[in-house]
Parts: sequence; C-alpha cells; structure tokens
Amino acid sequence: MIHTQQLPLILGPTASGKTSLAVSVAHQIGAEIMSADSRQVYAGMDIGTGKDLHEYSIDNTVVKYHLIDIVPAGYAYNLYEFMHDFVAAYHNIISRNQLPLVCGGTGMYLESIIKKYNLHKVPEDIEFRKACERRTYDDLVAELQSYKELHNTTDVDSKKRLIRALEIAQYEHKHGDNMTSFNLNFTPVVIGIHISRELRRERIATRLHNRLHEGLIEEVEQLLKQGVSHETLQYYGLEYKYASLYVQNQLAKSEFEQSLLTAIFQFAKRQMTWFRGMERRGVFIHWIDGEEPLEAQTKKVVEILRDNNVSSK
Repeated sequence: MIHTQQLPLILGPTASGKTSLAVSVAHQIGAEIMSADSRQVYAGMDIGTGKDLHEYSIDNTVVKYHLIDIVPAGYAYNLYEFMHDFVAAYHNIISRNQLPLVCGGTGMYLESIIKKYNLHKVPEDIEFRKACERRTYDDLVAELQSYKELHNTTDVDSKKRLIRALEIAQYEHKHGDNMTSFNLNFTPVVIGIHISRELRRERIATRLHNRLHEGLIEEVEQLLKQGVSHETLQYYGLEYKYASLYVQNQLAKSEFEQSLLTAIFQFAKRQMTWFRGMERRGVFIHWIDGEEPLEAQTKKVVEILRDNNVSSK
C-alpha cells in the first residue's frame, strides 16, 4: 500500500547527481517523478536546462515524469503557475494510486511545495513598472530588501525580474499575507545531496564542456529563429544569458566560457545557501554523501523513506 501522506523530495545543487538518484530511487520504490526546476518546464530548451531525459530510462523501463516540457519557450512562467500545476500533477498521481517523488534544485519551488504555498496571482501594474524603469537598479534592490530578506537571489538577476519581485512584494504588503496553505495531505521527507566544493566545480566544468559540445549555442540560435528575444533568453538563466551575449558578439568565445563557468560556480553556492536557509526556517533535510556510488546512495535514500513510512506498491 502507498502512504500518500508522505512526500519524498530529493534536492541538491547543480551537478550533484540528483536526477540520476531520483530516477534510481523512483524505479526501486515504484514512484513517478515531479520536477521542481524553474527552467525544465520549457519545451525546446533542453541542453541549457540540463533535462537529461535519457536518465529517466533504467533497466529497460522509463520512469514517468511530470512538470517538464509543459510550456513553450518564450513564455514567462512563474511560481504561482508552478504551484497550481504541481497540485494538479500531485492529485493526478495519487488518484492513480501511485507514489509521487519530487526532484529539483530551484529553492523557491521546493520550499513552496514543502510549505504548501497557495499563491494568488498578483496583477501586472504597468504604471508601476514604467516608474521603476526610471529608477536605478541599486535603488530598487534597496526597496525590495525593505520588504523581505533576499534569500531568492534570482529576484535580482535582472532589472526585469527585480521590478516584478518588487511589484509582488508591494502587492502583498498592501493586501496582507498572500501565502496561505493548499489543503494537501502530505508530510515532506526531504533528502539532500551533499558533495564537496571541489567535486562540484569539477562536475560543473565537465558538464559545461559537454553541453557546448552537444550544441548549446545552436540551441540558442534556434530559439532566436523561433522568435524568442535576447532579452527573454537572458531571463531563462545563466547558460542562455551568456550564450545570448556570445551570439550577439558581446563576448569572445574564451570570455563567454570562463564567465559562464564562474557564474555557474556562484549559482551552485547560492543554491546551497538557500538549502541551509531552509533548514534555519524549520525544514529538516536528511543529507547523504553524493560522492558515494549511486547504488549506495539509492540504498540510503530508500532506507530513509522506509523509516518515514514511505513505501511502494
């Protein structure tokens, strides 16, 4: 019997091996994977987002996944939509008497699942945005910090995101707490993958080399041909931001690769900072050693889940 009141989540920084571990665990316990990645929702954006869909095949079977390739490239997907899509996918899985397993590295998405945030859609304020465009970046950051501590550094990755974050913060301040809980009957069992800084950087460098070889630049050029603007591409994260600058000849090839590598190193560090912050905010994380063989990691995760009454069919 499946204990649907327990929801396993596997999290970790980029290049920690969370997808391969989640697939291995899901295959062993008979689960379906729910992605908690803010970029893998986009169809046609595969290399830069690191979907690695081939990893979902194991022992001649394919582990079913959800919340990947659900919106077109160029669409401005957001946390509000993610939570509603998550709830729909979650109910779909348990209605079929299957076990859901969350896997991802987007801190805000993961924390919203764990705390069952029910976000109400914040309307766009065109006049407010126009006024913000005339203000300096630092001024906007300072005002956003007056509303909240900036755990989510993606809020300030670009002026466009910063203005939207400030728009939401002001709306919530005026209209009261905008986060109430969904009526979801689960208790999260959170498992984190920890690897050393040195190995993490080594894996990131190797992965970036592979993605460039697999056609990251060509993927960006194809997205541009489809009508996705350079500005929108830069909204989609580091790989697309720096590849867009390279395609526009704003960065030389060596500068592009080194700048992107450094930025990903910093991003992985921010992810770990977020996860540690989740612990300070009351989320218990079972940390496992990501440098052990996959079989050993899988065994430890399955043991943790069984200890927490998570069982398969």
